[in-house]
Amino acid sequence: MIKFTLNGQPKEVEVDPAMPLLWVIRETLGLTGTKFGCGISQCGACTIHLNGQAIRSCVTPVQAAAGQEITTIEGLSGPGGTLHAVQQAWIEEQVPQCGYCQCGQIMSAAALLAENPPPDDEAIDQAMSGNICRCGMYSRIRRGIHTAARILANQSPSNQQQHG
Repeated sequence: MIKFTLNGQPKEVEVDPAMPLLWVIRETLGLTGTKFGCGISQCGACTIHLNGQAIRSCVTPVQAAAGQEITTIEGLSGPGGTLHAVQQAWIEEQVPQCGYCQCGQIMSAAALLAENPPPDDEAIDQAMSGNICRCGMYSRIRRGIHTAARILANQSPSNQQQHG
């Protein structure tokens, strides 16, 4: 039995410990927002957060998540379903074209902004380099990250005290 926290909820799964976390999330637990892209950690479609760090779930065995905290795209939004700043920015900037890679893009962007608010273009390009967008929406993705950084800055407690 492998126990972990998924999107704030305790979970227990009885699966092969070597099974990729992607398949546990999608097939065993039924959360299909995390996508399969390549299976070799090259495209980023399967990106989730493990203890706040962006990881590729297609190559991470479920045993690596034992006792850890996992966040998927389904758990990124806040209380009452309030969208995360990156999700808000993606809508505002109309980032996706086909949308298949976008869950992984959003998860990578959210991890970047948690570590580096606000990032410059070089930091964005470096952090997002492991996420492939077959539609080539890289300029929109970068613009979306800058917009999300502004949203987060406006939500910060110090800014709310100045304006509230």
